[in-house]
Amino acid sequence: MTLPLTGVRIVELTDGLADGCGRYLADLGAEVVKVEPPGGAASRRAGPRPGDSLPFLLRNANKLGVVLDLETPAGRDRLRELVSRADIVVESAPPGHLDALGVGPRDLLAGNPGLVVVSVTGFGRTGPYRSWSATEAVLAGLGGVLSRSGRPGEAPLLPPDGLVESTVAVLAAWSALVAYAKRLRTGVGELVDLAAFEAVVHGFDPAFGTQGTAAAGRTEDFPRGRPDAADFYPVFAARDGHVRLCLLAKRQWRAMFGWLGEPPEFADPRFDTIPARFRAADRLHPRIAALFRDRPCAELVAEGARRGVPVAAVLTPAQVLATEQFAVTGALVDVEIAPGIRARIPSGYVRVDGERAGFRRRAPLPGEHDDLVFGSAAGASGADGPAACARGAARGGPAGVGARPLEGVRVLDLGVIVFGAELGRLFADQGADVIKIENVAFPDGLRQSRGGAAMSASFAWGHRNRRGLGLDLRDPRGSEIFRALVARSDLVLANFKPGTLEALGASPNALAAINPGVIVSDSSAFGGQGPWSARMGYGPLVRACAGVSALWRVPGTDDAYCDGSTVYPDHVAAYASAVALLAALIGRLRSAAAGGVALGATVTGAQVDAALVALGARLAAQSLAGDGGPEPDAGDHLAADDAIHGVYPCAGDDEWCVVSLRGDDDWLRLCQVAGRPDLADAPAFRTAAARARRRPEVDAVVAAWTRRHPPRDVMTRLQDAGVPAGVMLRLPEELTDPQLLARESFATLRHDALPGPMAANARVARFSGIPDPELRPAPFQGEHTREICASLLGLADDQIDELVRDAVLQPAPDDPALRAAASAGIRRDVAMRAGA
Repeated sequence: MTLPLTGVRIVELTDGLADGCGRYLADLGAEVVKVEPPGGAASRRAGPRPGDSLPFLLRNANKLGVVLDLETPAGRDRLRELVSRADIVVESAPPGHLDALGVGPRDLLAGNPGLVVVSVTGFGRTGPYRSWSATEAVLAGLGGVLSRSGRPGEAPLLPPDGLVESTVAVLAAWSALVAYAKRLRTGVGELVDLAAFEAVVHGFDPAFGTQGTAAAGRTEDFPRGRPDAADFYPVFAARDGHVRLCLLAKRQWRAMFGWLGEPPEFADPRFDTIPARFRAADRLHPRIAALFRDRPCAELVAEGARRGVPVAAVLTPAQVLATEQFAVTGALVDVEIAPGIRARIPSGYVRVDGERAGFRRRAPLPGEHDDLVFGSAAGASGADGPAACARGAARGGPAGVGARPLEGVRVLDLGVIVFGAELGRLFADQGADVIKIENVAFPDGLRQSRGGAAMSASFAWGHRNRRGLGLDLRDPRGSEIFRALVARSDLVLANFKPGTLEALGASPNALAAINPGVIVSDSSAFGGQGPWSARMGYGPLVRACAGVSALWRVPGTDDAYCDGSTVYPDHVAAYASAVALLAALIGRLRSAAAGGVALGATVTGAQVDAALVALGARLAAQSLAGDGGPEPDAGDHLAADDAIHGVYPCAGDDEWCVVSLRGDDDWLRLCQVAGRPDLADAPAFRTAAARARRRPEVDAVVAAWTRRHPPRDVMTRLQDAGVPAGVMLRLPEELTDPQLLARESFATLRHDALPGPMAANARVARFSGIPDPELRPAPFQGEHTREICASLLGLADDQIDELVRDAVLQPAPDDPALRAAASAGIRRDVAMRAGA
């Protein structure tokens, strides 16, 4: 198998949070050389196992490993030599550290003007927080995740570790490839400044971005306390575990109504709506609980599938490892993760042309590939010289310095709901011509709006910068128009249930026959293979099946699930698919630049795989523990033995701050800040093992100090002392946070159909030469139908009018031909649904 990034050379100077970026690019075929200091990276030792930590082993698979001492002139010279042959550098040093050594991002770019340098830091290279320290827990607090997690009136709950890190990793990988695509087409390098803080705010489950369908049932957008999310996607006890129910569509509710025996109390048609069912949850859910409690999970899932009711079992990590679906699809594999150590782990995010782009070899030992990298590679030239870049620009379409990297790329977007919105938006934001194709008879669920408004905020956020085409693909003439567009396009995006593209005559093979260079994205909740391929899939069910829900639970309980307020992993899975698709586009550009055949590819993704990758270390730990090993508690963290991550009360109404104590030094600093120097050397707290045994006492010491001070005072004083800390930032507070303001992290989005301006994410990362995304408003259904058919397909007005009258083409509601059709009674049903 030739992976799309084969031949791309990456030098990695990361340690910890950013390691997953290089791992994903290596999965896709890039040669990634990990540079470590003598003795190895600190993150090797940051885990519950002696020696290499499980997070390190998984995040650094598929890489080559070398050791360089950058404190010495010889080490820095060796790094410059290595970088001179590279295409991309990914580094995560504290801002200014590498600059002081003469090997900072600008120094490296000066030595290799075509280089892409990606800096991944906790808070970015600018702003008042730039020198602060970040951990996954701190980022969850500041990133808005914590404020939506936990039971109302109780302490907020940190999400399972791994979810935040994987979010940062895929956003960094996307940013790296965006910059590299620009470099291929212009020959000019790029500096990329990615802040993990902003990645979580905008990429995990953004407050000011696409939302799930259940958002229509909420009475408040931003409740102050943790929202009571138990009724959004309720979990019910079964005979042998728990199952989650996800009733969204009317037909799903009617099926559930029948399953309940059609109780008269819920026969009113008003219960066909999500808000009405939410309001009646106190009466409805006990009925469902009584129906489910004496039946095994497998029976409930099967019966739900038969009836068309979305039901999924809530699986623990041990159950996830034993699930047939993940073995059949290759999502989980049994491999050697370190010399002599085998475990079952997630393989990778996607398949490319039917083959898993995932785990191929274990993480390197420190310096394991010194001879290979500095020996045989010495004197080799970079993979893409200026001439190759110039040829790529000529073959890839117009793109000059200062232009958007994907200008000239055309995308046909059949995607729906959150995943589909995010995936298409990423390409549209970087200049691609993304055409949203909709059939008015089957509207995108994201268009659902409160009060029947012409545009929902969620659709407006997720579909900016697109054009809209109304088209009936089930009509032969509509299918022909679609094929004509495929012949003129570069990517086709879809996330229907498996088999839908084939039913439309638009299978990847059929599309490749029309256009051998087309790249197809075919994504679904559980993928097109295995016994779960036909299951209905929504984010809440994906979380349940992947082990996320079981781990996102109040410790010591078996039913206090706290993942109901998020649509994870929709956004992250969309970024992961976007990375693979852009890699395929890059592979096509590089092949054309080298004079080869520019063939397309098919990228298939299962959203559940994104969640599995995030929980990789947790699953590996369970695998090593064996069938009889203890299940990890929801509150456990796979951090270092000497690390404590806690959420502590602060002065004020429901105010909290996350504090991470990474080891002895952080404990000493906290004792000084808290005015308890007596505890710094006290035998009861002196060592990590002692603090672990006395965790309740440690928490009491920290809380006794934090509750006397406002949360921002706690955060600032600890960060100034070098201790990672972050307030529980509520969603509206993101708009006034000093760091996000300083980095202009939000932009203003306007739409004529919405009452006023809305905050929206301004960018994925800060680029030195790539402009911020435009903010063109999302299209109404069919808004650009006539324009697209005339300009791209050369259809005359009378041809378009005829197709509009027959509802094959569906233009904007005020289109004269549509109104004429409605007046004449021609296909009035479709015309009326279109708003005429």
